[in-house]
Amino acid sequence: MAGDKQILIFSDAGGTGRSYHADLNAVNRRRRSHYLLEAGWRADNAIQGLGRSHRTNQASAPVFRPVTTNVRGERRFISTIARRLDSLGALTRGQRQTGGNGMFDAKDNLESNYAEYALYELFKQIFQGRFYEVPLGKFEQMTGLSLTSTEGGMKIDLPPLRQFLNRLLALTIGMQNTIFERFELLLSQQIETAIANGVFEVGVETLRADRFSIESCESVYTHPQTGSVTNYLKIERVQKNNIKTADEMLEFVVKYQGQLMSNEKSGNAAVSIPTHSFFDDQGGVIPRLLLVRPQKETRVPVDKLESSTWKQVSADAFVAAWSKEVDQLPKFTTDYIYLVTGILLPIWKMLPQKNNRVYRLQTSDGEKILGRVVSAVDIKSVAEQLGLKDKLLSPQELVSLVLNEGKSEQLPGGVTLRRSYIATEPRIELVNAISLAERLLAVGCFTEIINWQKRIFIPVSDKAPAILAAVIEILG
Repeated sequence: MAGDKQILIFSDAGGTGRSYHADLNAVNRRRRSHYLLEAGWRADNAIQGLGRSHRTNQASAPVFRPVTTNVRGERRFISTIARRLDSLGALTRGQRQTGGNGMFDAKDNLESNYAEYALYELFKQIFQGRFYEVPLGKFEQMTGLSLTSTEGGMKIDLPPLRQFLNRLLALTIGMQNTIFERFELLLSQQIETAIANGVFEVGVETLRADRFSIESCESVYTHPQTGSVTNYLKIERVQKNNIKTADEMLEFVVKYQGQLMSNEKSGNAAVSIPTHSFFDDQGGVIPRLLLVRPQKETRVPVDKLESSTWKQVSADAFVAAWSKEVDQLPKFTTDYIYLVTGILLPIWKMLPQKNNRVYRLQTSDGEKILGRVVSAVDIKSVAEQLGLKDKLLSPQELVSLVLNEGKSEQLPGGVTLRRSYIATEPRIELVNAISLAERLLAVGCFTEIINWQKRIFIPVSDKAPAILAAVIEILG
């Protein structure tokens, strides 16, 4: 604390009642890097130890660094401490992510529901002979775990996850890494799919943006006994777009051994870097690349990328294309969040059951809000259930929901507004509107022949809401 030494090593004996943080009253106020070695099995002990360098009245918070070797099976120990920290956070603070203070990723917890399903998929691939490096007989002999029932089929009561992880530690390093790598890929696949479907379980999420403001607030339910009120909020979110410059992307591509890409058709730029693979139904590996664009990231199978209009280009061509696209992008993005707040249990069955995410945020004027999110595609049905039948979406909201949430909207005259991907680029398409093409072209729409079929689109630009309003007036 006096700055005489730069390194402190302490065990459980020094993990109670002592302070090693960057105290404002201490001579040494430099930021601490806290390395967690041999985390052990008790989350309360780990929190005690981590709390020695993270306390009140400090100049800066420490950087926590849990350490393991490159032996994949050792992740077993980090998994245990991650799971117990998450459980402790759920018990003591009412939300899972607080126990680990955000140190651990979802993939660090190898005993979650996603890991359970990933293990089932792993066992199924081994039993069906789709994991060629690890035949069924060899796996059962090495681990002592039986996957085969007395009738010759796959067991219903398969070995539990903890037993699998413990047996994994008894294998040779090479075999540990081979099996664990497949298990981790399956786990990543489960988590990625859950996130894409909007059902990933993360507890209470704290949203952050440059500005939150309540656009509208309507009372939809009042509890007869307590008088508690349920409100339906429309919240405007304004956040600055985190757009990297061309020079930053040149450093990025070197760091991650990627490639500079440009789309021959659209002229847009991207960086492709390696990412984790997927498995098909036969257990075959589908290699993929992560395509990094100025405002989004997309994972694309290698064969599809190679057959697309994305091609590798020189650094000069990439810089020109990337800079041109970045210059045309808005500095801020505005979208809307729909929350049901207040007393929820009496109307819980009226709300969508497929997505139970809860958000916490603070508006620009200091009001704190905690509520259940309503997915964009469910807004209309929820509004009707709650008696808000006159609630209509504006053209600006529709454009945002179609592009960002994939919402499809039925317009007058049998025309459908939807998001379509053309050469991996999102577009706003008007389906069944080709008979009105001349009138729609006059208000700013455009047509394109794709696979010998004429299709009509609304330009993806700042003018899209105004053009959509004109389209609705024509159809109406």
